[in-house]
Amino acid sequence: MRPVLAEMRIQDLGVIDEATLELHPGFTVVTGETGAGKTMVVTGLHLLSGGRAEASRVRSGKSKAVVEGRFEGLTGSPAAAVATEAGAEPDDDGSLIALRSVNSDGRSRAHLGGRSVPVGVLSDLAEQLIAVHGQNDQLRLLRPAEQRAVIDRYAGEDVSSVLADYRRVRDEWIAVSTELTDRTRRAKEMAREADILRLGLDEIAAVDPKPGEDVELVDRARRLADADQLREAATGASLAVSGSPDGDPDLPGALGAIGEAQRRLAGADDPRLRELEPRLAEAAVLLTDVGSELTAYLDSLDADPAVLEQVLARQSELKTITRKYAADIDGVLAWARDANEKLAGLDTSEGALGELAARKIALAQQLAGIAVALTAAREKAAEELAKAVTDELGGLAMGQSSIQITVRPRAADEGDPVALDVAGQTLHAGADGVDDVELLLVAHDGALPLPVHKGASGGELSRVMLAIEVVLAHSDPVPTLVFDEVDAGVGGRAAVEIGRRLARLARSHQVIVVTHLAQVAAFADRHLIVDKSATGGVTRSDVRTLDEPTRVIELARMLAGMESTETGRAHAEELLALADGEKHDWELSGKPRPKRR
Repeated sequence: MRPVLAEMRIQDLGVIDEATLELHPGFTVVTGETGAGKTMVVTGLHLLSGGRAEASRVRSGKSKAVVEGRFEGLTGSPAAAVATEAGAEPDDDGSLIALRSVNSDGRSRAHLGGRSVPVGVLSDLAEQLIAVHGQNDQLRLLRPAEQRAVIDRYAGEDVSSVLADYRRVRDEWIAVSTELTDRTRRAKEMAREADILRLGLDEIAAVDPKPGEDVELVDRARRLADADQLREAATGASLAVSGSPDGDPDLPGALGAIGEAQRRLAGADDPRLRELEPRLAEAAVLLTDVGSELTAYLDSLDADPAVLEQVLARQSELKTITRKYAADIDGVLAWARDANEKLAGLDTSEGALGELAARKIALAQQLAGIAVALTAAREKAAEELAKAVTDELGGLAMGQSSIQITVRPRAADEGDPVALDVAGQTLHAGADGVDDVELLLVAHDGALPLPVHKGASGGELSRVMLAIEVVLAHSDPVPTLVFDEVDAGVGGRAAVEIGRRLARLARSHQVIVVTHLAQVAAFADRHLIVDKSATGGVTRSDVRTLDEPTRVIELARMLAGMESTETGRAHAEELLALADGEKHDWELSGKPRPKRR
């Protein structure tokens, strides 16, 4: 089972008070009179897909608008991975609820699987599930950059892998070119900067500072300057702990006193007194350690004036570099490391510039080769896409017309910073390659190919764009396709053919169409209508599912605006019979519509 949007609930969005849309896994059509609120259905889908939220969409007098969608069949799909990463696992049956609310102040919130998530998560989810095609998308397809993107999308991996290599090499080529230009232009300035850095490094190397040396020297200088006072303090402490070194009984020290206490307790008859003796032994051990350390300190204490003079001289040397380069020696050493790194990038020697120039040439040649491969892949895809779209036009009452898609090199302008020599031509190496793509329409045999927006009428343009969308849809992994009045400006037999195309597309995708054409609506598997009513001066709309009798009435209204006439109903019933018969034949044939690559 492919993923589908099974249900969507809309509350206080535009003119829609509250409505629940139960969507068919095949072809669902949404109709209604002008101004009834059909566009709010598409707006709801945009919000559910993480689109931009606007306070103006909130129903007047309400605090917020809410759109909620229930997706089914997500188990094992890429969309399920997106949900899992956001901490919102689908249910055991593969269903997942997404919700978007928009406050009247324009702020919005998103929830997925009952968890609050960033709006971007809904966008990521929608990329795997929903593609909305509207009239704005048609206009966008007329832009050269979009037409190139259409070919790339149609070609898939054949172009995308080459384009990824092209962009990677192009980025490196531009970086090397920029560095070479910068080094050449700033050669003198960089040479002066390099000289200054070398002078600093030489001065630091001459002093040869060690990490933390300045802190150690301060401590050592203090001890040397205060040597007499420190010796007096240490000697007194040593006598107090260990006693007189010549064994004077009048100066036993703390160790002697503790020894006397141990002897007295050891000979006592009371066990409680004897129990104190081990604790005195512990104190004696500790005092012995302190006495040893005091002796070692006295032995290391240096009062030589010459040593103090050496320390002070070394401090003076260190100050000559800390005044210039950093507040302390560790900072000076960090400056030296940074300076060495900068020097590596300031190499303006002929050898260094020659290496950069050679690298630039090699990258340009590599990039040109990839550009040729990219152009070839696009030309192949353009030929296949043009044929596929032309075949679709044959079924849309444009059998005399054909589509051509040209892929031409884009010449570089004078002074173009990304001019590239490709097979002897100087071309503009843009981020998407060196190609300009144009969609041309041949109105009939013998006619000149013209840009599609010049060679097609409004209705023909809609059919051309729809043909492209249908062809692309078969190469689109997104399971749900939404078409918002892409049939504008079309009528008659062409409208019937559009209905057929969308119905066939619904055999491989879930298709949701907002339309004003009865010929399109007749082919739907489920027909929803947006009704508008006014009560007490308040206008509101809701959405309901039509059964067979009410569907006939709606189709008759769409055909002639007169749902109560026998002629209108007869025409509507005829349309339904035609659509049902064709869909039945498709089912019997068991032949799904061939997928484009």
